[in-house]
Amino acid sequence: MLVAVVGVGLVGSEFVNQLLSIPAESSPFRLISLSSSSRTVLFEPANAILSPEKWKTILSTSNEKPDYETLTRKLSGFINPATEVAIVDNTSSDEIASLYPQWLKAGINVITPNKKAYSGDLGLYEQIVRASQESGARFLNESTVGAGLPVISTLKELVATGDKVKKIEGVFSGTMSYIFNEFSTGSPDGPSFSSVVSVAREKGYTEPHPADDLNGFDVARKLTILSRAIGSSSLPSLQSFASVKTTSLIPPALEGIPTGDEFLKRLPEFDEEFDKMRKDASKEGKVLRFVGVVDVVKGEVKAGLEKYSTSHPFATSLGGSDNIIMFHTERYSPRPLIIQGAGAGAAVTAMGVLGDLLKLV
Repeated sequence: MLVAVVGVGLVGSEFVNQLLSIPAESSPFRLISLSSSSRTVLFEPANAILSPEKWKTILSTSNEKPDYETLTRKLSGFINPATEVAIVDNTSSDEIASLYPQWLKAGINVITPNKKAYSGDLGLYEQIVRASQESGARFLNESTVGAGLPVISTLKELVATGDKVKKIEGVFSGTMSYIFNEFSTGSPDGPSFSSVVSVAREKGYTEPHPADDLNGFDVARKLTILSRAIGSSSLPSLQSFASVKTTSLIPPALEGIPTGDEFLKRLPEFDEEFDKMRKDASKEGKVLRFVGVVDVVKGEVKAGLEKYSTSHPFATSLGGSDNIIMFHTERYSPRPLIIQGAGAGAAVTAMGVLGDLLKLV
């Protein structure tokens, strides 16, 4: 299988390294193209990139600019009954995501951790599904939810084998997981909310502007992806992730603050409000967790802060920035199927992407 990689940032670089770590003599893949935001290379299959030590130099010394129309035409020209082609999109670009239907129509498989196409405009998602059905080319997106955790593949197998999903609930954000694991332990007291968010930013758990995590949009995107994968008529037809009922943790007075530094400077003004929520939860023997829920029975999809008993897995099983996802189904009832582990990080995300690629061979 011929592979073209778009996006060589943290996840993209790790993916290329993992791909090229498979011994060439046993690898079913030939890496023939690399594209960054400013440079690109494309080789004939006989001249595929084989060295994990040299690929960065090969790309950085190229004078070619990315041209996805040309890339699409050349890649589709390689396809024949004995040769498949896959594009791996490691960007978070809306522009690249909009090309998926075109690639799939051309018979090119699409693998990605990019959430944009699967959680954005419903029309684009429907085009992707239709193009895949018409050409037979596949789209795989395991790493869009839970990084390398087998969340999407588990859900697809449950649905494909006839199980009925009743509800999916989980801590889907590594950032929110870390923040509330530190902030709310069951005790009425603890570190201030603003200090926990500041430490999370210092450790690289949050975006440079923490509001980009606290708004809950990342969780809403993941819920949209899961909801569409379930495909139940009982669920609302989400036009995009913005249709998800999402409770933001950004204090209204801090909405629209342009920089992360200024946001963190003012966040302590609201520590008392968060402290009261923690104390109220503690009185009930509960902890606070930012969760996402796809409830097929009730027909709702929502993301927000909820209280859980101190004996609940969301309280006892999580550490660091772990994700935990529960599948309540007809078969997995009354005890749910639980998937847990690191839900962020370049290595595990790239592993999920490579795992998807391996499903094609």
